[in-house]
Amino acid sequence: MPNIPDSVAEFQGLYGPFTVAERVLQKIWLHRDFDSCSARLIDGRRLEIISPGEWNLLGGPDFHGAQLRIDGREVRGDVEVHFHASDWRAHGHPANPTFQGVALHVLLFPPGRSEFPVRQSDGAEMATLVLLPLLHRDLEEYAADDALEVITARDEWRRFAELGRKSTDEIQMILREKAAARWRQKVHFAQLRIEKLGWAEAAHQTALEIMGYRRNRAAMLTLAVHYPLAAWLEPKLDVGELFAEGRALWQLHGVRPANHPCTRLRQYAAWVRACPDWPERLIRAAEGLPSVAANGETRIDETRRELALSKWRGQLARVICGDAVGGTRFDTLVCDGLLPLAAAQSCRDLSAVWFNWFLGDVPLAVRQAMPKLGVAGTRSQPLCHGFSQGLLGWILEQKEGASP
Repeated sequence: MPNIPDSVAEFQGLYGPFTVAERVLQKIWLHRDFDSCSARLIDGRRLEIISPGEWNLLGGPDFHGAQLRIDGREVRGDVEVHFHASDWRAHGHPANPTFQGVALHVLLFPPGRSEFPVRQSDGAEMATLVLLPLLHRDLEEYAADDALEVITARDEWRRFAELGRKSTDEIQMILREKAAARWRQKVHFAQLRIEKLGWAEAAHQTALEIMGYRRNRAAMLTLAVHYPLAAWLEPKLDVGELFAEGRALWQLHGVRPANHPCTRLRQYAAWVRACPDWPERLIRAAEGLPSVAANGETRIDETRRELALSKWRGQLARVICGDAVGGTRFDTLVCDGLLPLAAAQSCRDLSAVWFNWFLGDVPLAVRQAMPKLGVAGTRSQPLCHGFSQGLLGWILEQKEGASP
């Protein structure tokens, strides 16, 4: 029986229902994008993941040849990932001999009282891990990341043909509305992280996660959990040892030298050395940032001058990061991390700063589409973060979006 790659579940999100494909859970397991240091099976035994196994995109278990350590005992076998324990029977696995080698059942939700335990061929109850309490981020964020990765994997103008048939004013209005929704969502997620971790650790984990770029976000976040901000203030902290410790987590294939995790770790170490109290500096800086709502009445270049964004860009880079981070990575850090965090903590409206900020790292398809759509890419309407986020929001709502 083949895998069921289009198996999805619907959840209620901040702005309505959203769907999550089982593929998203598989990626979370593959990249260990959860608090694996605290992983315990439902029977209380400690789980260590030496290797998540090889992702199987054909028939049979989701992962082959995983290497695990359960309460100190080495275990090797397959891994199957589901939303619920009942999915094991619903997908016909008990009658399929290819699933007899499954050593670990990974679930999003804990088994319900009415759900029968999954048993191995010898009758023993199968080792089961529940992901939900271990997730670093809201499930809606994982689903959105997966959808964007799938949608923007190919640079095809046809994706934007429907939008391109509208007038420029209509397109700008649509993208501003979508951007506003994404801003509110980012502030909401930042607030949840602050409530869970406290201000300093929320800032620390967010910064390291963004420093990981797309391929190594999960690995960086795992490292941030294991080494809180206070650990980075210790003189004995060795970046080389940190990189070696996470060797099984890093995704290095196709990563440019500038985005190599070791390079990013050194940048963050230099950042913390220069500004050890940077989360508090961020709050003080946020008090001076212009607190006005974003609107579409003024051109981007004029708004940037009115808000003095070039001055603020240099000041934030120097005062908060000690000039350790620059370029588009810094702009991404500001828009995806620092501004939503500051807005959530200070309760100030920083949406205009966020919308008009300089373009950071975005998918090539999005960067190239903005000039074609006529919304940005000129001297008076330069590429900006807000329109790129609006376009990403529009993409997510299309039929090819979160539901595979």
